[in-house]
Amino acid sequence: MAERTLRGARLGGQSFEDERGIEFAARQQVGYRCQQGHDFEITMSVEAEVPAVWECPRCGAEGLSTSGIERIEKAEKPVRTHWDMLLERRSEKELEDILKERLDLLRGGEIGPAHLHRATKKKTRATA
Repeated sequence: MAERTLRGARLGGQSFEDERGIEFAARQQVGYRCQQGHDFEITMSVEAEVPAVWECPRCGAEGLSTSGIERIEKAEKPVRTHWDMLLERRSEKELEDILKERLDLLRGGEIGPAHLHRATKKKTRATA
């Protein structure tokens, strides 16, 4: 039964679909030239927004449009650091107060790595 399913057709061969009655989308050829001097054309839809830059298929460099389309420079946002984001939530005075409070707790042995403070605090309580 499995032998009959593939009989008469090649795998990956020809399509049995008919192209009659199919209307293809309108297309245009857009030309580009890279820095190495390679000229190439890309087929695009007429409705597509044509980019000013396309990668050269030969060398991989940027190819600029030969039809005079200019590259649009986007305004970049300044990079926000962790400090900038922290200052959006708290003032420097608040941060100084929190730091002082946490340092006092750390020095008192109430927070921090157990092997540094907590074991010594228990020993001092046991001897008292």
